Amino acid sequence: MKKETLSLTGMTCASCANAIEKSVGKVEGIDTANVNFATEKLTVEFDELIVDTQKIAEVVKKAGYSVVEKKEDSIKETLIPISGMTCASCSKAVERSIGKLPGVKEVSVNFATEKAKIVYDSSDTRMSEIKAAIDQAGYKALEIEGDEQIDHERERREKEMKALWIKFLVSAIFTVPLLYVSMGHMLGLPLPEYIMPEMHPLNFGLIQLFLVLPVMIAGYRFYTVGFSKLLKRDPNMDSLIAMGTSAAFLYGIYAVIQIINGNTQYANDLYFETAGVIITLIMLGKYLESVTKGKTSEAIKKLMGLAPKTATVIHDGKEMIVPIEEIEEGDVLLVKPGEKIPVDGEVIDGRTSIDESMLTGESMPVEKNKGSKVIGASINKNGTIKFKATKVGKDTALAQIIKLVEDAQGSKAPIAKMADIIAGYFVPVVIAIAVIAGIAWYVSGMSVIFSLTIFIAVLVIACPCALGLATPTAIMVGTGKGAEYGVLIKGGEALETAHKINTIVFDKTGTITEGKPEVTDIVVTEGVKETELLQLSASAEKGSEHPLGEAIVNESKAKKIDLLEVESFEAIPGHGIEVKIKGRSLLLGNKKFMDDRKIEITLQETSDRLAEEGKTPMFITINNKLAGIIAVADVVKPNSKRAVEQLHAMGIQVAMITGDNRRTAEAIARQVGIDRVLAEVLPQDKANEVKKLQEEGNKVAMVGDGINDAPALAQADIGIAIGSGTDVAIESADIVLMRSDLMDVATAIQLSKKTIRNIKQNLFWAFAYNTAGIPIAAGLLLLFGGPRLNPIIAAGAMAFSSISVLLNALRLKGFKPLN
Repeated sequence: MKKETLSLTGMTCASCANAIEKSVGKVEGIDTANVNFATEKLTVEFDELIVDTQKIAEVVKKAGYSVVEKKEDSIKETLIPISGMTCASCSKAVERSIGKLPGVKEVSVNFATEKAKIVYDSSDTRMSEIKAAIDQAGYKALEIEGDEQIDHERERREKEMKALWIKFLVSAIFTVPLLYVSMGHMLGLPLPEYIMPEMHPLNFGLIQLFLVLPVMIAGYRFYTVGFSKLLKRDPNMDSLIAMGTSAAFLYGIYAVIQIINGNTQYANDLYFETAGVIITLIMLGKYLESVTKGKTSEAIKKLMGLAPKTATVIHDGKEMIVPIEEIEEGDVLLVKPGEKIPVDGEVIDGRTSIDESMLTGESMPVEKNKGSKVIGASINKNGTIKFKATKVGKDTALAQIIKLVEDAQGSKAPIAKMADIIAGYFVPVVIAIAVIAGIAWYVSGMSVIFSLTIFIAVLVIACPCALGLATPTAIMVGTGKGAEYGVLIKGGEALETAHKINTIVFDKTGTITEGKPEVTDIVVTEGVKETELLQLSASAEKGSEHPLGEAIVNESKAKKIDLLEVESFEAIPGHGIEVKIKGRSLLLGNKKFMDDRKIEITLQETSDRLAEEGKTPMFITINNKLAGIIAVADVVKPNSKRAVEQLHAMGIQVAMITGDNRRTAEAIARQVGIDRVLAEVLPQDKANEVKKLQEEGNKVAMVGDGINDAPALAQADIGIAIGSGTDVAIESADIVLMRSDLMDVATAIQLSKKTIRNIKQNLFWAFAYNTAGIPIAAGLLLLFGGPRLNPIIAAGAMAFSSISVLLNALRLKGFKPLN
């Protein structure tokens, strides 16, 4: 199965999104099709042996919409500023020089702006070669400004926004005088005598007709799309607007004809201003909606803005500044203090400290030297380093994060699918209600004009936009906010499920604990110093590959203790080691080793206490006499206890799963306040333990970092991977904690609860608005002596409903974890 995300144009409401999903979903080979109305994207999973993206695009086109053509990954488009050109023939010379390069598809040099627009295949030619061609032609290629790189998606959205604004302005310029002419005289406002309805009714009617025509032309799309969808028996929001305003306009034409025939009383029943004001208000609503929708994806823009635009590459011993897109795996890059790391890599020369907070959330700069890994977009603080690029383009950590956030924003939560289904049936039902209400009032003895007003009001107030925007906008803001806090939520479903979690299972090693043993206690017998015992033990363990021995060696390094030469070394598997240092015979090992060698253990109580605390005591003897104990343990992470307390405060049960023996596991559990211990569990049985908890009726989240955690992460209702863990664990999880901080488990659940609450608020107001608005528009209040709803007010209320839902979703931007 292949997964693709396609950008769409032409959607105006949730029923449009539903229509595309239905059309694409019917195609053979399509597994799932999700349309996000807010981002205007179609995410589709399909069998590429049966169907391809071209076929999907054709189906979308047949449904009345368009797919934005996707640029190939290797095909790039750029603008390069050029200096030194003096006439039009200069521009031709540059075009010829660049055009000779392999992979250049299109080149156009504008002499007036002094810029070359180039479309090229980056797999055939590099930007540096294009610049060299400009130099060879006798001119100078200037540095490309970051904002001059063409971002097609952003450009398209901005064009759309600008077009909506212009259409709204045109509508408003003609609607304001139209409203004044049609309604002003009723409010006692002065009108020129030649258009007064009592004296010149025909002029009064014709001027309104001429004023409304430009407004309807500006809103032509409502009619072309609305009526075509109606004819295809798949009506959408545009169909409602087209029917309502056309009914008002056609009745106005009828009234003007009646005035021409001498029936001047029709001058009081012109409805041109209704059509004009409805289109203008909806245009304003659409423009504000597009502006607000742009704000929901700010998280992606922020993440994209983290990456530097250029990098210094060392090529043949020379420093070259190249665009970041040109960096290839294996390139050697130079980064000076204060500069951003351009891509992921490994340091080959130099020392520095790097601020990785924008990606990991870790506030302290991280020391880097030869062999250290560096992450693209992090900031080099104080040293100059050279590093080899290991991951570029789509493979960098930043690109992966952006992809995860984009995928999450394009996915649908189950709650969204319910809203889409309702929106799909909504428009036909509204048309039926409008027709029935209009006919019912006419049959009851009301005038044609009155019945028409009811018909128009019902159609205009019932736009399902608010329903379609309620969920995707909240998911977009929620997942974006999570990314800011280093919590990457992979999809809408994960975001929705997380708020139901009542049991969290933590893997022990590397999740609750640091995952690497450390020396915790050094206990000595009389006449032996701590430093001496550590020096002898570390010197003895230098040749050992055992993790406990490694912990002792690391402790001696941390205390800057010089190690001694070992004269002989023998490892006794399952027991310990026997060594000779400076003529002294040393034994290092467990209690069994001491018993075998008949060593008297004088520190038994201390040994038992350390074991109870979950530590591993290692006995050391000098010349067959016990010299002391060094205890080693996998220490608990600083925030583990606080994280468990936070989860308890949220009413969540916390369990721990480990392959360790029960005594060690329970000692760790006591330290951090774990409720339930699942000890001595084999890696392959972890998923089974999670399943048992689910069978008890629990909604389970599993938090882990290793390959052996992957099946359990997949089995859990929500899998949460630690960002420092293995790729397999991260791939299997629904949520990734970039900072590897367990406090972020609570943050993920809090964010899920806030987002789902926001979605429910949005859906409530969208449903409540339509539930209340349609009966009022149909004339319910009139039956009890109340007012009739003017279609103009209905149009304003409709526009406001969508904007209010978007503004409510944007409130999530203020989310802060309760840590």
